[in-house]
Amino acid sequence: METSGKFALITGATSGIGLELAKLFAKDGYNLIITARSIAELEETRSLLQTEGIRVITIAKDLFDREQAFSLYAEIKERRIEIDVLVNNAGQGVYGKFDETDIDRELMIIDLNIASLVILTKCFLRDMVERRSGKILNLASIASRMPGPWQAVYHGTKAFVLSFTEAIREEIKDTGVTVTALLPGVTDTDFFNKADMQDSKAVQDEDKMADPAVVARDGYEALMEGRDKVVSGLKNKLQVAMSAVMPDSAVAHQMAEQQKPAGLE
Repeated sequence: METSGKFALITGATSGIGLELAKLFAKDGYNLIITARSIAELEETRSLLQTEGIRVITIAKDLFDREQAFSLYAEIKERRIEIDVLVNNAGQGVYGKFDETDIDRELMIIDLNIASLVILTKCFLRDMVERRSGKILNLASIASRMPGPWQAVYHGTKAFVLSFTEAIREEIKDTGVTVTALLPGVTDTDFFNKADMQDSKAVQDEDKMADPAVVARDGYEALMEGRDKVVSGLKNKLQVAMSAVMPDSAVAHQMAEQQKPAGLE
C-alpha cells in the first residue's frame, strides 16, 4: 500500500502521555500509526483521533514480547510506510521491595521498557539515517536520574533509556536525525494502577500529579526543536537539579521516603 504525508508511530498510544502526544501530532497534520495490546482500545482511540485529512492506522502488538517489536517494524515496511517520527512511549513499572517482587513480571518490564525500545529505535533509526531525516522521542523519566527504592527495576530501565538516548544522539549528530528524551515526574496516568502503586506516598496526593497533556506538550516542543532532553515541570527540574549535587545514598534514602507505602514508618 502506497501512502503519502508524514507519519508518526506512537507506542502505548491509547492513554496517558502517549494519547496526548498522538493528539498533538494529529493536530499538526501527521498521519498516525498507533500501537498497543488491546485491539478494542486501539479502535476507540482511532475514532477519537481521526480527523479529516489524516490517516490513523492501528496495529495491535504486545511489546512485552520483543519479537513483536521486530514484527511491528516488518509490518510497517510491508505496507511501504515511511516513519518520520518514532515515539517510544510504552512503558511499565512494578511496585515493591525487590526481594519480594515477581522476577518474571520484572523481566517482562525490562523487555518492554528496554528491549522493544532498542529494537524499534535500531530499525527505524537506520532508515532515518539513510534518508538523513527523522525524529525519535524516547520516554525516560526523572526516575532515570536517581535511584528508586520500591521501584528499583523501573528506575533502572529509565536510567538505561536516558543514557542510551544521549549516546546515540551524539553518534548521529551530523545525519539530520534527532533523538530526544522526555523526563516527566509523577503524572496523572494509569501507570500507577498498572504498577500496583496505589499505596505509595508518591501517588496519595492527586493534586500534585502533572497533567499528561502538559507533559506531552513539553515533550512535543522539545522533539520538534531537536533538543536533547526536557524535564517536564518546575518541581521536577528542581528535584533533578538537587539530586545531581547530593550523594547517591542520600538521594536513594529520599526517594525511599517518598515512595514507601503511606503509613509505613
